Amino acid sequence: MKRAAALVCAAVASTVYLLTPSQTARPAQDAGPVQRERPAQADRRAQPGHPSQPGRPSQAERSAPARPSAPPARPAAGAPATAPGLAAPAQKELAQQIVASAENGTLNWRSAYGYVEDIGDGQGYTAGLIGFCTGTHDLLALVEGYTRARPDNALAPYLPALRRVDGTDSHEGLDPGFPDAWRAESRVPAFRAAQDAERDRVYFDPAVRRGRADGLGALGQFIYYDALVFHGPGTGATSFDGIRARATRQARTPAQGGDEAAYLGAFLDARRRAMLIRHPGIDTSRVDTAQRRFLREGNLDLRPPLRWQVYGETFHAP
Repeated sequence: MKRAAALVCAAVASTVYLLTPSQTARPAQDAGPVQRERPAQADRRAQPGHPSQPGRPSQAERSAPARPSAPPARPAAGAPATAPGLAAPAQKELAQQIVASAENGTLNWRSAYGYVEDIGDGQGYTAGLIGFCTGTHDLLALVEGYTRARPDNALAPYLPALRRVDGTDSHEGLDPGFPDAWRAESRVPAFRAAQDAERDRVYFDPAVRRGRADGLGALGQFIYYDALVFHGPGTGATSFDGIRARATRQARTPAQGGDEAAYLGAFLDARRRAMLIRHPGIDTSRVDTAQRRFLREGNLDLRPPLRWQVYGETFHAP
């Protein structure tokens, strides 16, 4: 979730990446509400030797998990989706990697646990698996929940400062030690699990739940997930519910008896509009040449092989 304030689409040599095996979802944990809205970033791409990303591993080619050859039956119009959809382990793994291609320029999403940087987007420090931010409450909620479970952790001393800077871009009380503390704690398996759980609680699980209620398959659930990651929950015009409200004025959801592809097209139109309203001139390729491409191909179940482009880089799921 997160990204540099104004993106200029740089010419980058196309690179093809392959996928990693699926991971079992971890349980969610309690934490407070999240407010987020930030531009996409190009400078968080995981490139070997990138000066702003010390210790980030380079992308390795891996084999994709085996997937069934026949797609599941589509739900009838007017009914909520009942198939596992994006919640199926292999589909969830694929979703994390597609998001990571936009967020970090890599399919190796597990490389991001220790990431921490101020990317200049007005949200303070961006850190971790899904780009939790000191300025958007989700990082504070993560550290508070984790500290309740493990009081003696490297980030606990920064809680007073995190509460003070919540909602701002300030580093007051965080510098110079917070980034090192984050990186150190991210080597602890329990903190990695906490990041997974917070991602699922705030972003992934709500996206799947809302997508199913609207009668959407795996692609629609992923489109909701990426929108929640980028725009955050909320009812404002450029937050998730505002985007969905605009889309439903243009097309009915499948649960309302509408055509799934037509509704998803309307949602992506509204999503792209919200991105440009909030950040004029932003690179919208995560919508235009990734999600829109899957939709044009009629891949409503988000099944490989997949090929997409984000910020000039080409990714491939065999």
